[in-house]
Amino acid sequence: MSLAHRPARRARRAAALTIATLLSAATLAACGSDDEPSGSGSDGEGVSDASITVQYSWIKNEEFAGEFYATEKGYYDEAGITDVTAIAGPSTGVAELIEGTVDVALSDAASIGAAIAEQDAPLKIIGATFQKNPFTILSLKDGADISTPADLVGKKIGVQASNENVFNALLNANGIDRDDLTVVPVEFDPTPLIKGEVDGFMAYLTNEAITVGAEQPVTNLAYAENGVPYVAETFSVTDQFLAENRDLLKAFLTAEIQGWSDVFTEPTADTVSLVEKFYNAGADAGDLNANFGPLPATTADSLEAQKELISTEETEANGLFTISDELKAQTVESLAAAGWEVDVDALFDTSILEEIYAENPDLVDYLS
Repeated sequence: MSLAHRPARRARRAAALTIATLLSAATLAACGSDDEPSGSGSDGEGVSDASITVQYSWIKNEEFAGEFYATEKGYYDEAGITDVTAIAGPSTGVAELIEGTVDVALSDAASIGAAIAEQDAPLKIIGATFQKNPFTILSLKDGADISTPADLVGKKIGVQASNENVFNALLNANGIDRDDLTVVPVEFDPTPLIKGEVDGFMAYLTNEAITVGAEQPVTNLAYAENGVPYVAETFSVTDQFLAENRDLLKAFLTAEIQGWSDVFTEPTADTVSLVEKFYNAGADAGDLNANFGPLPATTADSLEAQKELISTEETEANGLFTISDELKAQTVESLAAAGWEVDVDALFDTSILEEIYAENPDLVDYLS
């Protein structure tokens, strides 16, 4: 049985009216507040004894292995951030960023782009862990075996309500009329696929594709390879926080790079053990981890699948979290196919990463 994965992570968490209300309140707050997080100046002097609050997109599992290493090995401390508050999801982080209850959200391009396009939300993506869109249409190899977009025609595809727009983007990108297939409303448990109630199931390459695949052969129609490439697990902030806390964000991202580099260089078994430590700590704290039982046996496989989404020729050349101009443009085009029009400059500001790697070129090589 798969985790019922992130209804909130895969789409906007807040309704349009809610976001509009939050934006109004945030604007008033910004006009009347000079507060900054402790030690967060933007004077180029770095930070010391600083604090930061981070909204995770999902429960404390392998998706945040890099964050766990940054905590466990003291990279945050070394960067001058002595207090890191990590809030478990599920959440896109959009509402929390606008409310000002978190400083950074690990979100995704669809959620941030939708908020900008529909509500003019003052948000920016400053880096991305996943260079590839993690969505897939999952099918059973002994069943429909959907390996190309054309194979969708005539099939029954299970799609969650919050994922409708992104699924439509896949159809639009491949010139497929929605009337040429049947969309079946489903939740986030892939049981309908296993039972044969649907031919394909909108899933995550690092989640349902792994858990179902552990039981029987599966086929993946990956969005990233079929016309809908966009970044995910994005480091997202408000425009105001970015302007006022560049040094803090620079320190934070530096520690994150170090933490995620360890994911690639430390033995997988050690990383699984570290994930289990934080997974259980989350459960003890009463968050959502407590609802999912022990760490899944497929965690090591999920970690390996994540690496395929994180590490590309571009990141090997330029460093973790960097987003090439081409990928930025592809992301914006993918969002447009889903109905969200947003400019590259309105969605991205990766200048802090550029500074980090210019000053610390040794960090580029995360594979050794």
